[in-house]
Amino acid sequence: MPEPVNAYVVLRAEEVCVVLDLAAGRLPAVVHWGADLGALGRDDVEAMVLGAVPPIAPNAVDEPARVALLPEHHTGWVGRPGLSGSRGGRDWSARFTTTSLSVDGAPASGFVSSGAGVVEVAATDEVAGLELALTIELTSSGLLRTRAVLTNAGAEPYQLDDLVLAYPVPAVACELLDFAGRWGNERVPQRRDFSVGTHLREGRKGRTGADAATVLHAGTPGFGFGSGEVWGVHVGWSGNHTHYAERVFTGEKVLGGGELLLPGELVLQPGEAYRSPWLYGSYGVGLDAVARRFHRFLRARPNHPSADRPVTINVWEAVYFDHSLQPLLELAEKAAVAGIERYVLDDGWFGSRRDDGAGLGDWVVSPEVWPDGLHPLVDRVRGLGMQFGLWFEPEMVNLDSDVARAHPEWIMATGGRLPVPSRRQQVINLGIDECYAHVRDQILAILDEYEISYIKWDHNRDLIDAGTWPDGRPGVHAQTLATYRLMDELKAAHPGLEIESCSSGGARVDLGVLERADRVWVSDCIDPLERQSMLRWTTQLVPPEMLGSHIASGISHTTGRSHDLNFRAATALFGHLGVEWDLRSATPAELGELTEWIAFYKANRDLLLGGDLVRLDASDDALLAGGVVAPDGSRAIYSFAAVATVTTSLLGRLRFPGLDPSRRYRVQPALVGHAPSGIHPPRWWGVERDLSREIADVSGGRAPSLRRTGAEAGVVLPGAVLASSGLMDAPVNPDHVVLYLVDAV
Repeated sequence: MPEPVNAYVVLRAEEVCVVLDLAAGRLPAVVHWGADLGALGRDDVEAMVLGAVPPIAPNAVDEPARVALLPEHHTGWVGRPGLSGSRGGRDWSARFTTTSLSVDGAPASGFVSSGAGVVEVAATDEVAGLELALTIELTSSGLLRTRAVLTNAGAEPYQLDDLVLAYPVPAVACELLDFAGRWGNERVPQRRDFSVGTHLREGRKGRTGADAATVLHAGTPGFGFGSGEVWGVHVGWSGNHTHYAERVFTGEKVLGGGELLLPGELVLQPGEAYRSPWLYGSYGVGLDAVARRFHRFLRARPNHPSADRPVTINVWEAVYFDHSLQPLLELAEKAAVAGIERYVLDDGWFGSRRDDGAGLGDWVVSPEVWPDGLHPLVDRVRGLGMQFGLWFEPEMVNLDSDVARAHPEWIMATGGRLPVPSRRQQVINLGIDECYAHVRDQILAILDEYEISYIKWDHNRDLIDAGTWPDGRPGVHAQTLATYRLMDELKAAHPGLEIESCSSGGARVDLGVLERADRVWVSDCIDPLERQSMLRWTTQLVPPEMLGSHIASGISHTTGRSHDLNFRAATALFGHLGVEWDLRSATPAELGELTEWIAFYKANRDLLLGGDLVRLDASDDALLAGGVVAPDGSRAIYSFAAVATVTTSLLGRLRFPGLDPSRRYRVQPALVGHAPSGIHPPRWWGVERDLSREIADVSGGRAPSLRRTGAEAGVVLPGAVLASSGLMDAPVNPDHVVLYLVDAV
């Protein structure tokens, strides 16, 4: 056996520092993860390690328990162990010895100090017959991520029950924030004290889940978007998963997570290995800083979509299952005139799929609905200068389908029974090789025949009793990996193909699927009042350019609320813009205003989809405010959305954070389409309401008109003034938005 490693490693990037202790052959432990500490020497780190050793607590073990990245039970750690498993009850408490260390691919020992980098650690437990490899990376954005590979080096099978990784957080992290939610109301924030015990968030849906924790944060009391130290973790995995925050009786606190394995789901044969998903960690002062590390990490990838994303129309809420060529062509014509650049045909084009009870799983164009195939529609859409996209749900099946009748053994089930139905559908088992090949080949046949640049990939039910024929053993792990592989194969066969992760709306939003998908569908609810909050919080993990954000119908199909186009469009701007509206029913005036909004988006999408996220902690819950600032500080767009009636008639001065404090900026309202209802412009705008053009009866519904009073609207002020002192509010009626353009002068 090689000599045990004895080393310390320091990584620093983007105002973040990670210090690792690998002394005496022990697994790496995080001595510090947080603010940059400046240049450190070996003596400094040794002193830090010594200074972090706790005294022996009464009635505790005689040596201080040491919490490694993979927490170990044998050290006396009585919190959640990083590894749970056994060989029929033996080899259940592993004791690993670190045998090799490399930093950025080069063997390392002693003391290593680096910038952003990759640390690889190999460890072994010869008694238990297990080998462990840990990869620890501090990315150029200051994002920390870790994953493990566990290998069965013994002569008998090893059943792996659980593998989680954990990052320690300091005592000052006293408050937790993560997310709850449901269909149509995804990513609802919730806070609580970080008390003794375990705050455990388990996802057992076979997909990420509309109620997933998403990012589990711990921070100093009262932390907000721009204030307070915050540490957050996210598990990059689209199947069953765990996030947890734990505080033990001796005071230590950790944030951790990993894949949640079902009973007996993973039995490693001799020589077999399991690779965990990445556990991501983001630190910053304020939630915005935590979010921006995720965004910058994603944007640094070579395959990340550019900010020049095509405006999309999806026809689902326009036609539902009523697929007739002429109405769909009419929608395409109107979409092209409005400036839309991508057209997506949703559910109902295939097999016997006339409603949600039949045909799912038969990925062949319906000859009844489309006697000439999809060619007449695809050809016209492309002739109008738009891309064509198509809806699939590759992981699902109706019992009333050709594939289910031919292969009932391909339906995921256990216990000799079918799972409880959901949306009148079941799950088709991509973990079976023959089933996988059938689904893949049917989809490839469609992609080979038609010019399709985009797939809306849906997933409309949880995985319940998700077993594999013939013995019914759990199959969620294999299904998740097979889904990833299918996405990878389709993209390899059709370079440039984009995939949207849709899952009953926003129930598959995680960094595992975003290694393959190019955007996520935030929610099936497009009501802008609901979307204001959902977009605000989904950006805690996902940057705006990857958020499907559509302009809804005048009356929301999910809530029944009615909203002006100002609120619908101004809300949808802060994501990958699309339209989910039957444009055949729109008036000429509405189509004209929609065209204005799309033109505004196109003129500013490099900023909207490439800027740094800024969100404001407003003094009144009736206001949701935020925006994007260009990375070089040259421009910004801010949104102030009235989502309820404010407590007072005015909110006072509005702040514009995130700008360069030393530069001067012109701030002016962005007046697109009709002015927001109830607008009362402050004097600094340089515009006034044109009362001569307004009808006397304000209940008649005519929008107010504005006119300039000077040569140039707005004011010029330093960024420091705008961030700290601000500018007077322009009150509007509830459910309306005021946008501001900010340009360095």
